[in-house]
Amino acid sequence: MLTILKGLPLSYFKDLQDDKEIIFRTNDIMNNCLKMLDEVINNIIPNKKRMLELSNSDFITATDLADYLVKNHSMSFRKAYKKTAEIVNFAEKRKKQLKDLTIEELRKIEPKLNLDVFKVFDLKNSVNSKKSYGGTSFDNIKKMIVKYKKQI
Repeated sequence: MLTILKGLPLSYFKDLQDDKEIIFRTNDIMNNCLKMLDEVINNIIPNKKRMLELSNSDFITATDLADYLVKNHSMSFRKAYKKTAEIVNFAEKRKKQLKDLTIEELRKIEPKLNLDVFKVFDLKNSVNSKKSYGGTSFDNIKKMIVKYKKQI
């Protein structure tokens, strides 16, 4: 559709007759997608326990660690990213999660780290640390639910 429109001069041309099929077909596809999405949402049963297990089974808080190093230890993000990558690689080699590393193991890679780094590895803290508009913090989610329930 955009290709048809961008090639047109200032007035109406016969090319605009070709847009009708595209528009109507897109509308039909979109309506079908919305009907399917409605069925999925109405019939989904989330397994919260399994979701939590899976979210804790990887290095999901690695970016939080890099952010922590930038904020609390005045590192450039590039250096923090490299340190985080070293820590993740170290944990992978030992088949450990970040939260299972000891402070001594962490300090071998980054001596500036102290015990408060373990707060960064907690998934709930990670979720709640995203406080900007549209972020994942529990307060933000509650506000969005209230906002959209009013619209329904």
